[in-house]
Amino acid sequence: MPDLLTDIRYIKGVGEQRAKSLARLGIRTLGDLLNYFPRTYEDRTVERTLDEVLPEETACVRAMVATEPRLTHVRRGMDLVKLRIVDETGGAELTYFNQSYVRDQLKKGETYVFYGKVGGTLLRKTMTNPIYERADRAGVTTGRILPVYRLTHGISNKLLLGAMENALDACGDMLPELLPGEVTARYSLPRAGFAYRNVHFPPDWETIALARRRLIFEELFVLSCAMHLLRSRREKAPGQVIQAPDMEQFYASLPFAPTGAQRRAVDEALADMASGRCMSRLVQGDVGSGKTMVAAALLWSAAKAGYQSAFMAPTEILVRQHYATLTGFLEPLGLRVGLLTGSMTAKQKREVKAAAEGGLLDVVVGTHALITEDVGFFRLGLVVTDEQHRFGVEQRSALTSKGERPHVLVMSATPIPRTLALMIYGDLDVSVLDELPPGRQKVDTVSVTEEYRERLNGFIRAQVAEGRQVFVVCPMVEESEALDPAVKSATEHAETLRKTFPDLRVGCVHGKMKPKEKDAAMDAFVRGETDILVSTTVVEVGVDVPNASLMIVENAERFGLSQLHQLRGRVGRGVHKSWCVLMAHDPSDEAKARLRVLVKTSDGFAVAEEDLKLRGPGDFFGSRQHGLPEMHIAELTGSMDTLKEAQEAAKELIRRDPALSDGELAPLREHIRRLFELNENTWN
Repeated sequence: MPDLLTDIRYIKGVGEQRAKSLARLGIRTLGDLLNYFPRTYEDRTVERTLDEVLPEETACVRAMVATEPRLTHVRRGMDLVKLRIVDETGGAELTYFNQSYVRDQLKKGETYVFYGKVGGTLLRKTMTNPIYERADRAGVTTGRILPVYRLTHGISNKLLLGAMENALDACGDMLPELLPGEVTARYSLPRAGFAYRNVHFPPDWETIALARRRLIFEELFVLSCAMHLLRSRREKAPGQVIQAPDMEQFYASLPFAPTGAQRRAVDEALADMASGRCMSRLVQGDVGSGKTMVAAALLWSAAKAGYQSAFMAPTEILVRQHYATLTGFLEPLGLRVGLLTGSMTAKQKREVKAAAEGGLLDVVVGTHALITEDVGFFRLGLVVTDEQHRFGVEQRSALTSKGERPHVLVMSATPIPRTLALMIYGDLDVSVLDELPPGRQKVDTVSVTEEYRERLNGFIRAQVAEGRQVFVVCPMVEESEALDPAVKSATEHAETLRKTFPDLRVGCVHGKMKPKEKDAAMDAFVRGETDILVSTTVVEVGVDVPNASLMIVENAERFGLSQLHQLRGRVGRGVHKSWCVLMAHDPSDEAKARLRVLVKTSDGFAVAEEDLKLRGPGDFFGSRQHGLPEMHIAELTGSMDTLKEAQEAAKELIRRDPALSDGELAPLREHIRRLFELNENTWN
């Protein structure tokens, strides 16, 4: 008998080949299928007459076929079927492309329900490839609210609907009830079986809302419980005791005075490291808030106590920059700092690995190369990861496993609204750097369209004439990647700028280049040998060029707000007045509203809050899918009230029953265990 773990290929209508296609959507079992929720719904319940519908509207119409369908072979690979339909109010011309079977299925004199977009004019309406059902058999694809799913090659919406119905019939009654009865009662939530059936086969919009609320609540409740459990387990885990040294010696060695927020973050982390339990702390701060200095203070403290530290960053460019910064902070204090990256020679790698394992290095800064099996440490006491959302939980665990429960500090320059902090970083303690160091320039931001191109080119020339440098960021690497010719690609746009500014030095860097080529292009820009650097978002994180005063983002409407904010942070890092120009191509009203947020404020946390209001929590959840459970439905809409309720319910449950030992909670406990079973170091 089928159950939720049954392979999807055994469901009627699927089979081996379609199962392979479904796997591309993450659907491998019946449970996966039932948790594959609609991306939207089409209302096909309301029928309208042909005189009521206007061109460009999508609607259901009940009409009779008035002419014999005519099949025409236009050319090889192109067949047309044409016919006319009528109702008591008017008529329309229908055209079907490459659907020759329609000629035999649609019978003159029979009445059908057609669903599609109306074209043509008020006097001569048309429909192209409308869906249809015989009027006496309507209700499968018309006359209902139809769920619409994300698809892949070989999988149609109709196939998914059929498979979904079979899966619900086979094991809809086996769906686990993860929410305690008192929670469903308190928040007026339906049972799981009701929610799943009605989210996929809804009778009306009110029922969809009720079903989705239950499923969103459950998803957020489960993740909240999991985070509380992770935190409670971590807080019980013993860690190395690293007593805090007198930090004034470190602060006195700096070429600047640390901010109050930096000092507070250092104190919070040092208290963790001296507590006897393992530190697991996030330092979250806006671009330029001084996270690296906080890390340096902790690296120095660990070294003073006789421990080594590992500092991991996601890209070689960023690693080399951190290496230079940390060397500047730490070597004058007597610390030995090493560098380990994938592009180093075998001999260089061997020497660094031997020095780390022999205790001859206090700090090793590196990329993913740090987590390879042959990297060892003499006495690893602290692990720091930068831009932590780019690393999976497993990768962090692989690094921490190289020591005896070392302390962990993770850093992120992506501001997360406080409302979501517990959900996304619930297993970490959080320090927030909410002050910018003195001397940071405010970056003026403007949003413009293509008609300002000539003026922008003049501004570029003026900046370079003053000795400044310019970033230009494009969404694509090559023109062939974009279906829309208006989307700028880095390689082609660099050529355009070389022709526009033949006397200026234009460089280009993107993710498809070899690491050495990328580094050479970036180094040339850092050294001032390039006036304009065209790139993809590889410059989003960490690249520090104090002489750059202008950031131009092409097709800015295609980027997320937090990503645009990160890009903006690449300028204003020196003493020069700086600007960010968001160049949008025919932006929608929604895109204009989003870009206005960047123009209005330079506060990353305010940007994140606005992004949350405009787009809901999905984007923030998406930034932490590496190693944590995927959000199936909570990302589809802004559901902040539900999020707060789910967090409150989870907190109360864990307070009352920290181990989820109550018999009613067994399905919840098992579900959480399975969610994290791929991350044994995190869960166990």
